Amino acid sequence: MSHPLEPLVIRHTHRLPLPTGPAGQGDVAARQFDAVLMSVGFKLSAQLLEHLSGLSEGTVVDTAVRTLRTVREMAGDHVRHNVYFIDFPANVPDTFDFWTQCIAEALADDSARASTISQLRSGVLNLLTLPSYGNYRHAYAEMLAAHDELIAAAGDRLTVLHLGGTADDEVTALYLALAGSSTPLGEEHLGDLRTLAGHCVDGPQPEAIPVRENRAVVNEARLSAGSGLLLDTVTDVLRLACAVAGGDVTLQEPTRFRTVPRPVRRALLAGLDSLVAATPAKLADVSAYREPWKRLGERLHPHEYPQWPHAAEVFAVARGEQQVRSFDSRVEELLGRHDVAGAAELLKSAPGKLFRSLDRLLRMALTQDEREAVVVAAEQVVSDVAGRVVLSVREHLHNRAEETGERRVFVNRLGRAWVTEDVRPPVLPAERKRLIAALDAEIRRRLPSPERLLVDPSILDVALPLSGRATAAGLGVLPRGSVSPVDGELLRFFVYWKQAEHRTDFDLSAVMLDARYRTVSWLSYTSLTQFEGEHSGDITEAPDGASEFINLRLGAVHSTFIVPQVNIFAGEGFEEVEESFFGFMLREGEQQGRPFEPRTVRMKSELRGPGRVALPLAFRRGRDGSWTAKWLHLYLKGTPAANRIEGNRVTVATLLRGIVERDHIGVRYVTDLLAEGGTSVTLWDGETIPEGPVTYIGLERPEGLHPDSRVITPENLRDLIPD
Repeated sequence: MSHPLEPLVIRHTHRLPLPTGPAGQGDVAARQFDAVLMSVGFKLSAQLLEHLSGLSEGTVVDTAVRTLRTVREMAGDHVRHNVYFIDFPANVPDTFDFWTQCIAEALADDSARASTISQLRSGVLNLLTLPSYGNYRHAYAEMLAAHDELIAAAGDRLTVLHLGGTADDEVTALYLALAGSSTPLGEEHLGDLRTLAGHCVDGPQPEAIPVRENRAVVNEARLSAGSGLLLDTVTDVLRLACAVAGGDVTLQEPTRFRTVPRPVRRALLAGLDSLVAATPAKLADVSAYREPWKRLGERLHPHEYPQWPHAAEVFAVARGEQQVRSFDSRVEELLGRHDVAGAAELLKSAPGKLFRSLDRLLRMALTQDEREAVVVAAEQVVSDVAGRVVLSVREHLHNRAEETGERRVFVNRLGRAWVTEDVRPPVLPAERKRLIAALDAEIRRRLPSPERLLVDPSILDVALPLSGRATAAGLGVLPRGSVSPVDGELLRFFVYWKQAEHRTDFDLSAVMLDARYRTVSWLSYTSLTQFEGEHSGDITEAPDGASEFINLRLGAVHSTFIVPQVNIFAGEGFEEVEESFFGFMLREGEQQGRPFEPRTVRMKSELRGPGRVALPLAFRRGRDGSWTAKWLHLYLKGTPAANRIEGNRVTVATLLRGIVERDHIGVRYVTDLLAEGGTSVTLWDGETIPEGPVTYIGLERPEGLHPDSRVITPENLRDLIPD
């Protein structure tokens, strides 16, 4: 019997939990399993292949069926990717010629002729009214028959699946890693943690759960199991209530609280009572979320439980019936009096808040003594600040312009981005450099000291995931700000979506920009062909799922940037559709094959964000003609309907400039600090495997590493962020 959470382990770790079953001669079935895996871009490690070969044929076949289902979904091969133009990328017509053909076909159609003539007379024609526009005109099998078989190439992706431990051990290890993460998780991973927490509630628990959202999810499982709650602040109780109601535990979006069962009410109120009784000052946190507390109080009925009077105080503060001065108000009072030194001294008791306020304090400081007080306060409490906050401030100070006049790019926790003019006065160089030195020293102190560090050079420019939305769930996805090489002659983007209830039209587009971020050309449903490539055709609804593709010959692209984007023209949003994802493939020129070939997929990313325009990543051509990818993971608000590339080119270019020209804290920063601390750092040549255990950092785990080695890949890159 397989473990129900086996797919989670494979997706997160690229390890297959130890297959078990009767011994036998499964070598033939194991090799067949490996061959089928390679057709979708995966492969069994030598150790896993050997283990499967010693099991019965039936066990191997059962394992293969389960695993193939999981890895096909990882690569986006679990759905049928059809195209509007059956021969794509060959024989894609000119846009005007194609529209003319659609009009001619509509005029020949008795049911559409009158409407088409009327629209033509008015001078405005709606393409969606043309019968042959926007819907597949051939079956999926017919499209497959029109394409030659893919020719294997050395550059095809092969993601190795390694042999894991027992299923229970792998599930527990994954739970501990996610629950104890030092950085917030994305929405998909937070959902995975919820599943794992319910399964592991009675097993080993992490020593600490530093991220509040993770703690809320774990507390939800503990509440269901009748275990003790892990509460530190009253806001922990509010987050737990949101989790129970199926709401947003990050508290960014309002939660609709429903009727709460009495056992849950008692647990929440008892938790609040014990927190406030032990530390009345914690009531000061209530004002930050006054409205949610008031709505929750209407469901918990604290007046019915006189045995917990301190819990009732929480709701009295939320309603304004009891006054408690918040910490932030005390800080603001000092700043209102322009007492920067006093504010810095007070903020030392809340080191995280102090660090998030450093830029503001330094800007407000008018004298050298005030600036000195701010810097000294930061130096005194830096050891008490969370590692990801230290790194975030380090990155901010590094990128802080010494002169004003530039634009600022903001990205919130949901991935929504916007731009504004930077009107801030500068932070003076002396303070910036002194703070940067202090932060570097602190991070260096916290980092472990491995005796031998083996590093794949291709991961050096990968950014550290300092927030949950800095990356998205998927295959080959890297955090926002990461840079990775792009090797191949043909670059092909794809988007897939399946509507849930309403007609939904996603449009895949790509804009080409020059070195000054000016538009050169674009590919979309309004521009099907350019000398650089082709668009697969516009699909305007997806009751059974739909795909669109853009094919580009990199050698023919003379612009500096390629920016793919997904626009929602009509219907459901990215978080409302049944499924949606974006990705790209790389091929050699002679490979041919179907429009979608899983083993050429380099990246497949879930599209689950706010807004109506998605910007997953951008591609940049270097002076030597080589290409790299810069990972964005951004969402623009857009308009409620009819989003098109023509309407957002300026915004996209401005955002791109802000991201591209920003330096992100990455793996190279960590390895440089380790080298300065005396660690032996070796850049891996891709072949030589050292003897003995090492700490390895790379995009993929190489085969043959000593079993006691510590391995860090993009799947657990957050482990590089010190506590």
